[in-house]
Amino acid sequence: MSAPSLTPSKAGSSRRSTPRPEGPAPGGAFAKSLRRNLTAHSFLIGAVVCFAVFSWWPMAREFLLAFQRTESGESVWVGLDNFRTVFNDPAFWQAWGNTLWYTALALVLGFLVPFVLAITINEFRHGKGYLRLLVYLPVMLPPVAAVLLFQYLYDPGYGLLNELLGLLHLPEQQWLQDADIAMFALVIASTWMNMGGATLIYLAALQGIPGELYEAAELDGAGLFRKIWHVTIPQTRLILSLMLLMQIIATMQVFVEPFLLTGGAGPEGSTTTVVYLIYQYAFNFDNYGAAAALGLLLLVLLAGFSAAYVKLSRAEEE
Repeated sequence: MSAPSLTPSKAGSSRRSTPRPEGPAPGGAFAKSLRRNLTAHSFLIGAVVCFAVFSWWPMAREFLLAFQRTESGESVWVGLDNFRTVFNDPAFWQAWGNTLWYTALALVLGFLVPFVLAITINEFRHGKGYLRLLVYLPVMLPPVAAVLLFQYLYDPGYGLLNELLGLLHLPEQQWLQDADIAMFALVIASTWMNMGGATLIYLAALQGIPGELYEAAELDGAGLFRKIWHVTIPQTRLILSLMLLMQIIATMQVFVEPFLLTGGAGPEGSTTTVVYLIYQYAFNFDNYGAAAALGLLLLVLLAGFSAAYVKLSRAEEE
């Protein structure tokens, strides 16, 4: 038997001389992920830039303007003077009162009518698609076109509503010229223009309710209204709460309807809203500081409703 050789074999030598693979280079995984998602990041950067330029920067600028006075293109720090100017303006309290009154009326009509329409459409066995299109059609109309339609309906001379009242032997009304009913006329127009989206949301929520619940209610002898009260409303409670908050946030920023239908202020200032008063401060009175101060007050109020909306949204996801 030959003695074992002290010289390593070629196979063992080649095996030992093979370099071990090195680990990934620092930042390699991040660079690979960045290249893989480059298109998505590009779209995201574009959206962030748009938000920064058209949303976040105006909000920051408004906050600064609320404590400044602009004269001859130069801004001077005035502290709380703009807020004092706003609070001492009699139109300030009238505008808030009108806005809250408009919001209350809009909740009665704009919140209740879409829900009732959704329940009615959901009961149809055929033609739901056509009914959904019919309800959503006003939303697709440009706001100016819809307002022109209601100007014709509300016209005191040849308006369709007064023609109908005449056929019924009822007294004609000054729909947009009477301080007592001008706000009602605005709410009716706004409800017709905006109820389509809410109706479709309610329809989607109703179609997610299990049919077994209605069958059990029928076996217990529940009628239509009892089924709505004990089944439909509890099952859509969270959606109703979210839509209520969205309705409040939207109606408190109303501007288009009073501006186009009643010229903004309306008879005896009855349709002057907070947003229209901001418009007056900025573009009619050239007082951008007061406009920013009033806008900041509205922002703080709506931020509270928005926080509640976000909390309810998270509760729905959970």
